[in-house]
Amino acid sequence: MSTPSDQDLLQQCQDLKSQLEQFKDTKRQLLASQRQLSRLFNNLPGMAYRCSLDASFHPTLEFVSRGSLDLFGVTPEFFTDQKTNVLETMAHPEDLPGMRKEQNEAILNHRPYKLLYRVCFDDDSRKWIWDQGECVYHEDGSAAYLEGIMIDISAQKLRENELLQENQRLQGALEDSFKLGGIIGKSPGMREVFKLIMKAAKSQANVIVLGETGTGKDLVAKAIHEQSGGAGPYVPVNCGAIPANLMESEFFGHRKGAFSGATSDRQGYLAAANGGTLFLDEVGEIDLSLQVKLLRVLENKLYTPVGGNEPRSSNFRLIAATNRDLSELVKKGRMRSDFFFRLHVLPIHVPPLRERPGDLPLLISEFMSRNLGKDAPLQKIPGRILAALDQYDWPGNVRELQNVLERYLTFGEMVFSDLGIQTSDTGSDPDASVLRAAEDCPSLAEAMDMVERHMMRKALERNHWRKGRTAKMLGLNMRTMQRKLKKHDL
Repeated sequence: MSTPSDQDLLQQCQDLKSQLEQFKDTKRQLLASQRQLSRLFNNLPGMAYRCSLDASFHPTLEFVSRGSLDLFGVTPEFFTDQKTNVLETMAHPEDLPGMRKEQNEAILNHRPYKLLYRVCFDDDSRKWIWDQGECVYHEDGSAAYLEGIMIDISAQKLRENELLQENQRLQGALEDSFKLGGIIGKSPGMREVFKLIMKAAKSQANVIVLGETGTGKDLVAKAIHEQSGGAGPYVPVNCGAIPANLMESEFFGHRKGAFSGATSDRQGYLAAANGGTLFLDEVGEIDLSLQVKLLRVLENKLYTPVGGNEPRSSNFRLIAATNRDLSELVKKGRMRSDFFFRLHVLPIHVPPLRERPGDLPLLISEFMSRNLGKDAPLQKIPGRILAALDQYDWPGNVRELQNVLERYLTFGEMVFSDLGIQTSDTGSDPDASVLRAAEDCPSLAEAMDMVERHMMRKALERNHWRKGRTAKMLGLNMRTMQRKLKKHDL
């Protein structure tokens, strides 16, 4: 074997020296890159970290940015010197299982992880942490590191909790309240109406309010407008009161000289409702030709006044109401199906008064207080009058109730013309009328329920609605008294 010459040895030395310089240069570049990366991490709005992983995916913190000072009040060395995952010891015990489960599933499925958990401090204070990261893998696919960033979201979480509590408080107040806007009721049917009003107020969807005459459909529309923030005008339109030949002019407005009698420009309901709510009561009275034009307005918010040629815009929220079966009008060809579907986005059914008997005392009390003062008790109406009100079917609903009470306050009598019943302060004995009504009941159980309800109401009135005294008068314990009050919706 030949011995390397001096020239060969010199070349090898030069090669080694060159490689050493390259190594030193690469090391300098790596250190510079690491310093640059550290500066970047240390200036992030949170705490960046890197954890090594063992075979069980248990993390050990190896790098922590200086964001730890703001986030946890300690230096990075507090985490890295302990050679473990200190954060797991700080995590709230209730949150720890969910953290581990999400992180392990993310590692196994090669996807990023997102964690939300609480950390606890020695002074019993807590912080909400948003932890987002991803696993780095070896060439063979095994897990090597976790790299991520933590951010303090305590302020956002506090605000979220405050909003949640406020929402629950408002929801509870709504459930405990018998009034929303000008609407009064505690029956299940009215509670459902209240919920739908609040739902409608959160959107701009078209609403159709359905119900018999006198149920208060206009109050529902007004409540939706008010609960939406009341922005812009509220423009109610009684479509049944507008002559057919004037409808287009009333809705779209007209230009001067558009027709005989148009002596000046006039804006219509669409212009008046711009930025607000247009309420169309008795919408089933609109003729087919106007339905076509209103449909176009609902689609593009553009309209042209009668006699004009320049389109104008109006951005309004539409609420319609009717006591008619609109689907039947569609079948008969008196309403366009596309107009019907445009209206029928969010239907709200207002129940008739006969289906909400528990609301009757509330409505009477509200009306009496409004007309006689807040201290006017329900007992100002004699028991026999209340008994007559309770037995009546109310075909005219709340509107008829108001008219009957106004007549009573003015003339001292009540007339139920539809059923031919009349009662006044000098009228007949209500006990006898209840017995007569009970005789007509189809079963003994229904007759006894009617008499029992009447006797309980009468006893409550005598005792000024004090349940304890009433129970004693009737010889009932309070548990039985409460059960019967609920049974008879008293």
